[in-house]
Amino acid sequence: MAELVAAVRRGDADEVRALLAAGADPETPDDGLPVLCRAVAAYDEPVIAALLQGGADPLRRLPDGSTPLLRAVDGGSHLLVLMLATHRLPLPAPVREEMSARARHWVETGAEAGLRRLTGLTGPVERVRVVDDEIGWWCEQLTLGGLTVRDEHRAVLTSLEAHYGVRAPFGELVARALAHPDRDHVVWSRVVFTLGLRLDEETWRSSRDLLDHPDRVHRLLAAEILLSLILGDVVEGGQPFWERGRECVPWAEQEQDPEVLAVLLHAMTHDSAPEIEAVGLSYLAHPDPRVRALVPDAVTRQGDGCCRVRPESLTAVLTLAGDEDPGVREAACRWLGHYRGSEPEVGDALVALTHDETRPVRICAVSGLAHRDDPRCVEAEHRIGPADPELPFDERLLDVWRYQRRQEATAPS
Repeated sequence: MAELVAAVRRGDADEVRALLAAGADPETPDDGLPVLCRAVAAYDEPVIAALLQGGADPLRRLPDGSTPLLRAVDGGSHLLVLMLATHRLPLPAPVREEMSARARHWVETGAEAGLRRLTGLTGPVERVRVVDDEIGWWCEQLTLGGLTVRDEHRAVLTSLEAHYGVRAPFGELVARALAHPDRDHVVWSRVVFTLGLRLDEETWRSSRDLLDHPDRVHRLLAAEILLSLILGDVVEGGQPFWERGRECVPWAEQEQDPEVLAVLLHAMTHDSAPEIEAVGLSYLAHPDPRVRALVPDAVTRQGDGCCRVRPESLTAVLTLAGDEDPGVREAACRWLGHYRGSEPEVGDALVALTHDETRPVRICAVSGLAHRDDPRCVEAEHRIGPADPELPFDERLLDVWRYQRRQEATAPS
C-alpha cells in the first residue's frame, strides 16, 4: 500500500496508525523489505511502535536471513532493540541467543569496523553526535555508503544480558563503560544503571576497590556506581547501602579530581556522620562550584525536627548563600529553606536571595520562606518574575498560596 510506505518514510506515526486501523497490511513491502525495516533503519521509535501495535512481526525472517530485530541490533540503538525484543514475550531461546550473539559480535568488531565490513568501503565515515533530549544521554552515529549504525552495541548487549538474567562479570561491564569514557554516553550510563541494581556486597566491594585506580576515569566510574548502589532500586524499594556513604570518606579526603570528588560527596551525603560533615566543610572554598554546591548536604541536622546544627556549620551554609556561582547559591538556598532552626539569619539570608539575579534561586528562596512560615514570602513573591512558557510549571510557585491558606486556617474566627 503506497500510502503506508509514504507515511513510514516521512515518519508520520499518527498516519501509520490510522492506515493500519483502516486495514493496511503491517507487512507492506518497501524496496522488497517490510516497512518495519525502513523504520528501524531510520531509528523512528514512534513509527516502530505504531507498526508493532498494528501487527508487524519483528521476528519475520527476511531473504538475507536477518529479521527486523536483528537489523535493530546491527543498528546499535539499545532502546530500539528492547522495544522490538520485548514486544512479543517470551522470545524463544534460539532467538535470544542469536540476538545476543549478534550484539556481542558488534561489540568485539566495533561500530566503524562493522560498518566497513557491511559496506565494503574504505572512505571517510560521517560521524554525528545524537542526543536523547528526554533522557539526556548521547551516542555517536556513523554513516558510510548509505548505511548507518550507532555506537551503542555495548549498551545493547548489557541491556539484553540484564533483561534475560545473565550476570556479566563486573570487570567486563567496567571495560564496556571505559570504551566510552563520558558519563553521559549511553553505554557508560547503561553500565552504571545495570551495576547499580546489583545490590550485593560483591558489587559494592568491587566498585569501592576501583576507587584506588590511578586513572581518574576509572575512579569516576567507581564513584558513579557507588552512588547508584546507595540510591538503590527505587522500583523494588531496595536500599541496602543507603547508610554506607561514610565508607567513601577516605577517598573523598584524598581525591584531587573535582568531577570524581563531586560524585563521591553526592554519594556520602545520603549518609549522616560527623566525619562526612567534616569532609564536606573542608571543601567550603574549593575552586570547583560542583564541589561547593554539595557542601550543604554534608551538614548534619540534629535534634527534634532536625532543627539544630553546629554554629560553624550554619555559618558555612550562609557563606555559600553568597557564592559567586548560581548553582552553589541555589544549593545553599534549598538547604536553608528546609532547615527548621529559629536563627533569624536564616530567614534574612532567604530574603536576600529573593533578589538573586537568577529566577530559579528566587523561586527557591521564596519557597523556603513560605515553608518556614515567614510572612515576608508574600511580598517577596512579586520578585520572582514571569515564567518561561517553554518550561514546565514549577510547583514551588504555589508555596506562598499554601502558606496563606495555612494562615487563614489558624486565624481566629
